[in-house]
Amino acid sequence: MKYYAHSKEDRPVEEWQGLDEHLQGVAKMAAEFAGVFESANWVWNAGWIHDLGKADSIFQGYLLRENGLDDANYDSGRINHSSAGAALAEDSMGACVGRILAYIAAGHHAGLPDWDANETGNAALSIRMDEGRENLARIKEYTTAIRKNFRATPRPPKFVKPSDFHLWVRMLFSCLVDADFLDTEAFMQPAQPQIRRGFKALVELKPLFDAFMSEKTKNAKKTPVNEIRQEILAACRDAAKQDFGLFSLTVPTGGGKTLSGMAFALDHAVRLAKRRIIYVIPYTSIIEQTAQTLADIFGAENVVEHHSNLDPERETQRGRLAAENWDAPIIVTTNVQFFESLYAAKAGRCRKLHNIVDSVVILDEAQLLPPTLLAPCVDVMNQLVRNYGVTMVLSTATQPALPEIDPPREIIPATLDLYNRLKRTEFKLPDLKVKTEWGELAKRLQQYEQVLCIVNTRRDCYDLFRFMPEGTIHLSALMCGEHRSSVIADIKQRLNDGLPTRVISTQLVEAGVDIDFPVVYRALAGLDSIAQAAGRCNREGRRAKGEVHVFVPPKSSPSGLLRKGEDTTRELCSMQGFDPHRVEVFAQYFALFYSRVNDTGSRFADWLIKDVNPHLHFQFRTAAENFQFIDDQAQQPVFVRYGASAKWLDQLRIVGPTRENMRRLQRYAVNLSMRTFNQAKADGLLEEIGKDFWCWTGKYDGVIGLDIFGAGRAPEDLIV
Repeated sequence: MKYYAHSKEDRPVEEWQGLDEHLQGVAKMAAEFAGVFESANWVWNAGWIHDLGKADSIFQGYLLRENGLDDANYDSGRINHSSAGAALAEDSMGACVGRILAYIAAGHHAGLPDWDANETGNAALSIRMDEGRENLARIKEYTTAIRKNFRATPRPPKFVKPSDFHLWVRMLFSCLVDADFLDTEAFMQPAQPQIRRGFKALVELKPLFDAFMSEKTKNAKKTPVNEIRQEILAACRDAAKQDFGLFSLTVPTGGGKTLSGMAFALDHAVRLAKRRIIYVIPYTSIIEQTAQTLADIFGAENVVEHHSNLDPERETQRGRLAAENWDAPIIVTTNVQFFESLYAAKAGRCRKLHNIVDSVVILDEAQLLPPTLLAPCVDVMNQLVRNYGVTMVLSTATQPALPEIDPPREIIPATLDLYNRLKRTEFKLPDLKVKTEWGELAKRLQQYEQVLCIVNTRRDCYDLFRFMPEGTIHLSALMCGEHRSSVIADIKQRLNDGLPTRVISTQLVEAGVDIDFPVVYRALAGLDSIAQAAGRCNREGRRAKGEVHVFVPPKSSPSGLLRKGEDTTRELCSMQGFDPHRVEVFAQYFALFYSRVNDTGSRFADWLIKDVNPHLHFQFRTAAENFQFIDDQAQQPVFVRYGASAKWLDQLRIVGPTRENMRRLQRYAVNLSMRTFNQAKADGLLEEIGKDFWCWTGKYDGVIGLDIFGAGRAPEDLIV
């Protein structure tokens, strides 16, 4: 009997994809993917069993019925075709091999399962095995034939220790699901594989970068700052000659980390035949600046942006397809997308993981990893470098002392003495016992024609702004992304033109926003935030010294991590000889700060490591649900009427959510705490557009953005 994996609507069965053909295609492709980390035979076997349940007459009947080619009275329904292969693996390949392949086969559509039913009920692998054995009993003849294709599977590679199993299983899973997607796509949409091709290799892109940097160097003004940037670039190119591993790139803000880091990555990748460069950035609000810089150098067609804030006009069809599995030479993405994928359970999120293998990863602003997830983040960073041929670069001006991280090699020689030579500011530290009221601070700020003041919360930003004269610029995340981008562009232009520019902002300008003020005021906060704020002062070294004034605001930082950061800075300030310009002070700061964090993510070891020996019990889905950089339960996005948003809101209301209108509307969203959201809903300030999409109907001000404070609310938890 001929069995089929996929049908084509309104086409005869002769044009359908045979099940044997699909299983073999997936097995072959997955094995090629996994060969780079010594695991080819594992996913070869997984490929042959993943759709085994489709040989069941019930599933074959489903295919026939859905295409209108069977007896209308045939009683069939969609079955879970993934469990049969899982049962076969466990029953025929031994406890270790079989159970690992069972997780992969069972999860290739629904996502990697938990073993136990505690959190995810009947989706647990231990329960689905019974269903799989029932399915298996109905396809014995086909199963016997398929087993002849199995390859001998050795024990897991030597590098896979018990603590490393969970990532290795996800890597196997990634190979299988990507191969399954691609083989199915080639049958269902035969034109798309050709569209996926066409990216230039890194070795072809390197001359473009070298030519760009040569021209940039030739045209750069002969200033002390630019001379130091050239030394940084040379140090990065020299370090690129080393073997792969974990590196740190510690450069003061304004030292040219982005391009120098890319020089290291490109030289290193080409020399060691690495497959791609992945640039990981903390915030969607700043990712476009880096992506645009790289697109200008390498051509937009060779740089794939993968983040939620991507403007559809910047996305090509090839780029959209490459974002699915990161099969492109240069990827620019976010911390959220990178790290959450490494702990994901869903097939679509895990699909890209095998393409991280043998790459160069630049982790920009490494100090911004969430402290409550530090342990699992460090765990996968170590594993990627130790076991998967990844070179990782921790790039920042404020290098964190990450607990349990393998010792990185610093790219910049200490002899360059960057923090002294690039000292472009003077810190003026406050008496920590004396608070500065907003009215008094506003008077100080008005003494300057160009000044930036950064505060800790949206409420603080609003309150201080009200004391400032007309023409002052307000900048906070109560403004949608499109609004903020417009305001930042205006700030840059005013500074370039030498116009009076006073800005009151939250910390959203502290990372990746290239602005240069002669004077910066910063509310007392974590030392890393203060240092990042200082990076917006005298950035180009045009003045002898810029001024950075730290002040104690009327209210302390909100409780939680922000308060812990402020308290850590207070402790350091009380120490004799404290100097925020010294590079070694940041390791001291982060060590103290992390010691104050109650839990850095130890529970993930309970879900993914504790029960590996001897039972191979993982709680993949539970871990994935709890590994979130942004707590979606604590906030709710609302769309605002600004710029062109009305068109896309109308489309959302009429036709519902689509890929395009959701991407467009990301630029017009503001996140509210759930407390504020619920109060606004009760006050009639929100309109539901479709299911679970909300539009703000209250005032949206062209200067301050969404006007929740003018409506009388003062949520202390709005912090960005």
